[in-house]
Amino acid sequence: MVTGEAERITHAAALISVGNVTSRVLGLARDVVKSYYFGAGGAVSAFDVAAQVPTMLYDLLTGGMLSSSLVPVFSDYAPPQRRSELWQLLSLLLSLLALCLSALVLIIEIAAPAVARLLSGGLPPAYLDLATQMIRITTPAIIFLNLSGLLTAALYALQRFNRPAFLGTLSNAVMVLTVILLGRTRLESHSLALGLLVSSIAQVLFQWPALHDAALRPVNPLRGHPALPMIGRLYLPIGLGLIVDQAAVALSFNLASHIAVSGIAWMKYAATIIQFPLGMVVTAVSVAILPTLSRFAAGADEQRFSATLAQGIRLVFVLVLPVTALLLVLAEPVVALLFQRGNFMPADTVAVGNALRYNLPGLIFAALDQPLIFAFYARKNTWTPALVGVGTTAFFTLLVLALAQLGKLTLSNLILANSLKLTLHALCMFYLFNRHVSTQLIAEVRRTTGIATLAALAILPLAAGLAALVSRLGPEGFMGILSQLIFAGGLSLILYLWLLRRAGVEELQLLEQVIARYSGRHNSSPPQAHPPAEAPTEETDV
Repeated sequence: MVTGEAERITHAAALISVGNVTSRVLGLARDVVKSYYFGAGGAVSAFDVAAQVPTMLYDLLTGGMLSSSLVPVFSDYAPPQRRSELWQLLSLLLSLLALCLSALVLIIEIAAPAVARLLSGGLPPAYLDLATQMIRITTPAIIFLNLSGLLTAALYALQRFNRPAFLGTLSNAVMVLTVILLGRTRLESHSLALGLLVSSIAQVLFQWPALHDAALRPVNPLRGHPALPMIGRLYLPIGLGLIVDQAAVALSFNLASHIAVSGIAWMKYAATIIQFPLGMVVTAVSVAILPTLSRFAAGADEQRFSATLAQGIRLVFVLVLPVTALLLVLAEPVVALLFQRGNFMPADTVAVGNALRYNLPGLIFAALDQPLIFAFYARKNTWTPALVGVGTTAFFTLLVLALAQLGKLTLSNLILANSLKLTLHALCMFYLFNRHVSTQLIAEVRRTTGIATLAALAILPLAAGLAALVSRLGPEGFMGILSQLIFAGGLSLILYLWLLRRAGVEELQLLEQVIARYSGRHNSSPPQAHPPAEAPTEETDV
């Protein structure tokens, strides 16, 4: 039987998924525009390096704190009777970040050439200089991305998902418009860097109205708050782990720049496609279950905690496994449909398709890993995921350095090593959860995961056969590629859903109920909030 709590989580996850779908679609549109205007050459690699600077520092700072410490701590202050304390804490953190990050931005602006060499020392001098110029444009985005992350954490804690859910949509739309308007001007590829900066500012402005009732004001950043020690304790292990992880990212970029001028660009285009199911499914479900997991952890309700996590993992696998199977068979048609136009050549399609396939093992295990990480965060245990991350990142670093030393490092091996790192992390987290938290998780996810795995394997030969048939007998060019995806992908998905329905998979029924509810609301009345029975009835904005 589908519980009310499970339906509420799926309902929230569906809203976040809608936002993530539009965000990922526009993210793909962003890369389609980028590939059309600039292809996959050195200029795109230079931009990817420049974009990585604010991205890495966001992940290291607010991004690392968002789920691990900010949402759990903010959730303690979210009840109406403690709301004024939440505003005080948020005001302090906003003021502190603005001051510290302004100083950091100044340092990076001065050291931009050294940063470019660190991340992409293998690029030719002209592209290395271009990366330096772009870093100077993108670096101020560090401030706005981190301020936006604080606002997102507060809104998640208040269960006001509407604006944060569509944050990526806005950001990618701004990027697309900026490149279309300025890509053919004297700015050329610099328009990519400018678009990133403008989109980061837009994220702050977009979320601000959702905190209309917040009494926010600039405060002395040196002022204390009782929650700061807790945030620090929760973030410390994550921060240490992220330092190691970001060092590995920098190493990956540097090694890819030595493998090929387009190595970074190929790697990032493949990552864009992988991020679509990760953002649409895995992140959406993980974010949706986090407040509920935090509440059950605080109430020591271990049975409901484990059941909620199992619900999230089952839902993730049901949705991710067929996508993985289809990407394995249809990698090149997907890449060609999205990117092969303008300055993006057929050779780039082959290279990105190959990179995409080597990312797929990591996609499967990242789908398991992220809900488990959030489960530990909900229990205010951030050391375990961090230490596991340090260990697996150290393994990755030693592996790729050994391959480089032996002269065996290719882009495929570099990506496969990262997938292996994600696999090891997920398996370690699963083992530790079953050992120290609940031994029931395996039993709770085994049946659904097994059925979904068998169904995904069953559609592989169908997808491959239909793709080959359409390729031989169907039209050529764009329509041929589209026909492969529609017939091979569409019919395979129909078979997958039929197999799950025949097996009585509960998560499929749950998704159908949520879709029906959304359709009914769209066709009749405006959406109404449906808070859980245990929570206050106000402001459950899902």
